[in-house]
Amino acid sequence: MTPSETNSRAGQGPEPGSVPWAAAWELLLPAAAAPARARGRTLRAALREAVRSGRLASGTRLPSSRELAADLGVSRGLVTEAYEQLTAEGYLRSGRGAGTWVGDAVRSARPRARDLAPRPPGARADFLPGTPDLSLFPRAAWAAAQRGVLAELPHHALGYPDPRGLPRLRTALAELLTRRRGVVADPERIVVVSGVAQATTLLGFVLHARGVRAVGVEDPGSPQHDALYASAGIGTVPLPLDEEGLATGPLREAGTRVVVTTPAHQFPSGIAYSARRRAELLDWARAVDGLVVEDDYDGDFRYDRAPVGALQGLDPEHVAYSGSVSKSLAPGLRLGWLLVPQALAEEVVERKRTMDLGHPTIDQAVFARFVERGDYDRQLRRCQRAYRERRDALVAALEEHFPGTEVSGIAAGLHVIAALPAHHGPLDRFLERMAAAGVAVRPLAEHGRVPDDGVRLVIGYAHLPPARIREGVRLMARAVGG
Repeated sequence: MTPSETNSRAGQGPEPGSVPWAAAWELLLPAAAAPARARGRTLRAALREAVRSGRLASGTRLPSSRELAADLGVSRGLVTEAYEQLTAEGYLRSGRGAGTWVGDAVRSARPRARDLAPRPPGARADFLPGTPDLSLFPRAAWAAAQRGVLAELPHHALGYPDPRGLPRLRTALAELLTRRRGVVADPERIVVVSGVAQATTLLGFVLHARGVRAVGVEDPGSPQHDALYASAGIGTVPLPLDEEGLATGPLREAGTRVVVTTPAHQFPSGIAYSARRRAELLDWARAVDGLVVEDDYDGDFRYDRAPVGALQGLDPEHVAYSGSVSKSLAPGLRLGWLLVPQALAEEVVERKRTMDLGHPTIDQAVFARFVERGDYDRQLRRCQRAYRERRDALVAALEEHFPGTEVSGIAAGLHVIAALPAHHGPLDRFLERMAAAGVAVRPLAEHGRVPDDGVRLVIGYAHLPPARIREGVRLMARAVGG
């Protein structure tokens, strides 16, 4: 008789917590084969171990003594004695007419998976940059797109996908990026990726295979670029900025033929590269037959100025362009795109194939439908309205509580740079006060070379409602005696 038959005979369905019994039942079989004198002791030991190890989880209902005895081929008295002994010890619990269950007094030794996902710091006020408001995710519209896709997706589409991405999504992305970002978007040169991070490593592996050992990066800039290129065996050369963008003089002197940029909204300074600097950067790329890697991480969020088109639109053969939905929808979707020059397309696609055999088909189809039906444009407009209001709340609060603060990078993006008046320094002392007050802030100095002349902060605001922003700035002011 099997454990499933036992449950059926007991007249019970698959109770919550009852499934582990089937996995633990076989642990008791050796007890039935033990010598008669040791059989009871062996059965009790086997039951204890099944509970301790987690094979019998808390809340699992056990078969009746009669049923288990029949299954194991032992006397009912032996099972009854084992149940009574383990109930007395706290391993099991029972009640008149309620059966016997695994108790909850024993902490299971079963290993549990750890969650290593990044989490908010748990501060009273969290101004760390980089996170959108995840409560704005359009659950109803996304669910409707999923239902539509599952109803219409042909069976063959669930096979291994084109490593470049679903043709439907690449076509939708080409139209979207051309319309919103001014790129030259050939669907055949778009590769669907799991975010800008994968786009970066894909390029890194391809460039390394071509002999590239170093790329230039903005300084200050995103520290992620260093780690991502390092994973592909490529080092990074920090290059300074000026008021127009990446300084091309040091770029030429560095001798590298690849440079990583955020020209539409430089991270973290918030400046947009000037038209002159964009032209100079492309002149450099043509002169050295080089490559500009454009990270358009928040290119859709513009508040007080006309959108700055992507650099790629000016020279698609010398610019690789990447973006994602991490700021507009949610980073957990792991959806992004990489648009590459023709000379690199075949190698990038092949590397994508060997890396993961392509992006999940259903996710791609859902996003394609989301774009095609105008839901993505509606989501961007919704986010822009919300983030503009939050930016205004932050700027007003800083003016009220930290008069004299210079705020820059406010015309776009999801963060600002705040240079507090000198009397709030030095920086180390300021950060100590913020930590003591439960306020999470990030100094600009963490992103590279910056003037060492006071308190300069990168303040993220997109994930906070206006009231939380105002309260957070008040906490900052109280922490420094303001």
